[in-house]
Parts: sequence; structure tokens; C-alpha cells
Amino acid sequence: MPEITVNMAAGRTEEQKKGMMLDITQALVKNLGVDAEAVVIQINEAPLTHKMKGGKTFVERAAAAKK
Repeated sequence: MPEITVNMAAGRTEEQKKGMMLDITQALVKNLGVDAEAVVIQINEAPLTHKMKGGKTFVERAAAAKK
């Protein structure tokens, strides 16, 4: 049973997350030949204050991008 974990910053809609999970499921069905019922996908979301890139939190990066 393939199990996929996606780590990402919070902020996507439920519709976006569901679409992503459906696409991942279909990719595994197509490329691994497994049944969709065997695919498990889990999303771990981090608040933007708990995720950092380049020494700035995602909140700081978003604020800088708006300037």
C-alpha cells in the first residue's frame, strides 16, 4: 500500500488540497499499477509562523513580498 505524506505551509483551500490528493492518487494508480483504494495520502500543514525559508518565516516572506 503506497502511503504519501505531503508537508506544506497552511493556507490552501480544502478544494485545492482534495484536488492535489486526487491527482497524486491517480499518478500512483497509473505509474505503480495499484488500486486507488490502496493509496493513503496525508497532509501535514504548518502554520506560516512555524515554517521558515532563507532565514525568514513564511509570514515575514509574505509581508516582504507585498512591499
